[in-house]
Amino acid sequence: MLLSVQSGRLRVTDACGLIGLQRRQVFRLLRGLKQNGATSVVSKHRGKPGNNRRPPEVRDLAVSLVRERYGDFGPTLAAEKLAEQHGCTVSRETLRGWMITAGLWIDRRHRLPSPHQPRRRRDCLGELVQIDGSEHAWFEDRGDTCTLLAFVDDATSRLMQLRFVASESAFDYFRATRAYLEAHGKPVAFYSDKHNIFRVNNKDPIGGDGVTQFGRALAALNIDIICANSPQAKGRVERAFGTLQDRLVKELRLAGMASIEAANAWLPGFVDGYNRRFSRAPANVKNLHRSLTSADDLTEILAWREQRTVTKNLTLHYDRMMLLLEPTPFVRALVRKKVDVVNYPDGRFAVQFEGVSLPFRVFDKIQTVQPGTIVENKRLGAALALVKQMQDAYPHERRRYYPARQRPPNNLEAPGMPSKSRPSRAVIEAMADQATNARTTPPAP
Repeated sequence: MLLSVQSGRLRVTDACGLIGLQRRQVFRLLRGLKQNGATSVVSKHRGKPGNNRRPPEVRDLAVSLVRERYGDFGPTLAAEKLAEQHGCTVSRETLRGWMITAGLWIDRRHRLPSPHQPRRRRDCLGELVQIDGSEHAWFEDRGDTCTLLAFVDDATSRLMQLRFVASESAFDYFRATRAYLEAHGKPVAFYSDKHNIFRVNNKDPIGGDGVTQFGRALAALNIDIICANSPQAKGRVERAFGTLQDRLVKELRLAGMASIEAANAWLPGFVDGYNRRFSRAPANVKNLHRSLTSADDLTEILAWREQRTVTKNLTLHYDRMMLLLEPTPFVRALVRKKVDVVNYPDGRFAVQFEGVSLPFRVFDKIQTVQPGTIVENKRLGAALALVKQMQDAYPHERRRYYPARQRPPNNLEAPGMPSKSRPSRAVIEAMADQATNARTTPPAP
């Protein structure tokens, strides 16, 4: 630009508009270019310390404190602690640069990737069974997206159990686990991710014993549950899902399957063919599955159990319902004692005390203002489908866009009608009838 002005190809006025400087500054740059060449355009502050930099004493103090007390802290947390504990206020990005220069922090771009080295398989069948669920469009455009629960043996990579469900839930795992136990027996341990079905993820849970419903059921069956720290740790089931999302989807298409019930009835034949193709022999032929005993009542064990306290009126609350216990002599002695409310996967529920079922009846639903429900990402599809089904069942007057529920008109829209209070019921019904007639009356020829 300046060379064009210097050679006469560009006017100074045009250069001022392009560069965004006044004429005086452009002439100053031209004078420097003529006397010192292109180096005169470079800023004189390049390579020199910034005018607003922190004193070296502050940098030395911050780095020494981080090295002595916060060696494993990240820049953000270290900056917070320096300000809170030592009164040394430094921005996190400034501290990040100081820590990188001092060798106390490695930039993310220069970190070595975490290695995930292969783990040796277990030796025996039934020693470790990996379980997981995969949400996928298994039926493509023929049906809704659903989840496939898979039980994969670690020693042989065999598919021990497959089951299509609407979403991952404790009751679906109860059903799938029952089918597995009845077919193969009890394994030594299950290997899963850190889903809250298998593990209590709250650091300080209020109440409870720190065990999930699924974990309690496995403990009653003498089966361990181990949670993996990464998806790579349970690579058997993850790689199995990679194969199933290719082969199983195509097999379901060829078989014309479009529903969960039909696909679950069809799956055993597919599992046999998959295991013949992809499974391998175990290192030890011993089968560590244990047979079910008479004490293993799967109906009672694989159920959702919660404790409630019996009031002096022989009532208890469960799932926003009030349950009335029959006033028998045995029940009268249970005032202020804990009883179990058992919710079975088939929809039944019972009240029990030390294994004895108590007669009861449902008094009424407790009407409360429900807050926004927290739904996990894995169960969001099923939750939205349930909400839509419930909304479709509402009567017309409870639907959101029903004319009777619309905002009353103000004085600008309908002069003479009250605007600070809702119109009378007769007016509302008249508005609804007018809207209905407008939709159903054919246009005049």
